[in-house]
Amino acid sequence: MAIRYWLAVVQQDHVLRGVALGIAQINHGARAPLAAMNVSDGFVYYSPRKAIGGEPLKAFTAIGRVADDSVYQASDGEFRPWRRRVDYREDAEPAAIRPLIGALDFTRNAPNWGYQLRRGVIELTKHDFELIGQQMRPSDPADRAR
Repeated sequence: MAIRYWLAVVQQDHVLRGVALGIAQINHGARAPLAAMNVSDGFVYYSPRKAIGGEPLKAFTAIGRVADDSVYQASDGEFRPWRRRVDYREDAEPAAIRPLIGALDFTRNAPNWGYQLRRGVIELTKHDFELIGQQMRPSDPADRAR
């Protein structure tokens, strides 16, 4: 089975909670988008805001790989969201989308690129996933000292 690449749109505070738990939870706990994913698929979060109604962020905030073939339903009180395990890159740093708009397949030549993100999950090209991953690499300590 070919590896696929996914981008999910979630506010940063929820992304951080998911990363800490080693899970992906998207579209208010929907099962279908998670079920479309396979083990080893690439997964990246884009966060338009730091929190719901909070300060704008517009950055990629976590990246990793789908860890297994299991989609499971969690119990969070009355809320029973579907989740999937993801192995997140521990060294990833948030990366602003603006510098990448002209280079990403899903944004290049698409003046209304943000509209497609309203679906909550889109499939990315391998090129886009790798480019985002490069931008999320930690900056060189020597660069930070300047």
